[in-house]
Amino acid sequence: MKIFLRIVLIILIILALVGIGFVGYGFYKKATVSYPNPVATMIVKDYGEVKIELYPDKAPNTVANFIRLANRGFYNGLTFHRTIPDFMIQGGDINGVGSGSPKLSNIQDEVAIDKEYAIKGEFIANGYTKNTLKHKKGVISMARSDYSQMGKTEEGYNSAGSQFFIMTKDTTSLDGVYAAFGEVIEGMEVIEKIEKVDVTYRSSELKEGEEAPKDKEGNALQADKPKTDVVIESISVETYGADYGIPETMDVFDYYSWLMQQYGMSVQ
Repeated sequence: MKIFLRIVLIILIILALVGIGFVGYGFYKKATVSYPNPVATMIVKDYGEVKIELYPDKAPNTVANFIRLANRGFYNGLTFHRTIPDFMIQGGDINGVGSGSPKLSNIQDEVAIDKEYAIKGEFIANGYTKNTLKHKKGVISMARSDYSQMGKTEEGYNSAGSQFFIMTKDTTSLDGVYAAFGEVIEGMEVIEKIEKVDVTYRSSELKEGEEAPKDKEGNALQADKPKTDVVIESISVETYGADYGIPETMDVFDYYSWLMQQYGMSVQ
C-alpha cells in the first residue's frame, strides 16, 4: 500500500511539474515571440483597396479598438463623411455625420448593459508619451471631440470611439494632440481620389460670420460632406496570430446633459 501511494505521489509530482512547464513556456513564448505589425485592408466602393499598417507599439489600446471594430464588421457599409483636400479624409461614424459613437456590443459579446463608449487618448498632451508618431501624409489617426473652450479639455482628449481620419498632407499641428496609430502602405492613390470628391460646400470658403448653406427644408448643410456617399465596403485586419484583446473603454462624456446643467435645467 505504501509503495502504491508513493507511486501515485510521484505521478502527481511529475504531472504538476509538466503543468508548470507548459505554463512557463506559454509565458516565455508570449514574451519572446515577435509578431509582424497588423495590417488592415480597407475596400472603398468604386475607389479601390487600401492597406494600412497598424502600430501597437505606439498606441496599443487604440490599435486593439480598431482591430476589434473592424474584424467584427462594424465599419462595413459606413462612409467617409468629411473630406478636405490637402488635409485629410474622415470616416467610421455610425451616423454618417460625425456625431456617433460605437457601443460595447460592437466590441464584445454578452454585454450586461449596452452603451456607447470612448477610449483614452494615447498621445503626449494626454500624458501618454510612447506615441511619437507624426501626422504626416498617409498616417491614420483617431478623430475626437474638442471641449477645451468649455474647460473640458480632458473629456475631449478621451472622446475617441470609432471615427478615424487619414492624412493627405503633413500637418504638424496635430502631432501630440491626436492618437495616430498607423500608416497607409498601399493604395494612397485611393485616398487622394477621395479627398477631391465634390462636397456640399467647403468650410474654408465660408467668410467670417457667414451662415452655412441650407437644404430645401431650411436645414444647414454639413460642411465638407461628399455629395455622393463614399462607402467603406469593408475593413478587415490581419493580425498574424497575435491576440490584441478587447480594448479598455471609458464612459462617453454627455455634453448635452452637462450643458443643460450649466443653465440649471434638468435633462428628461
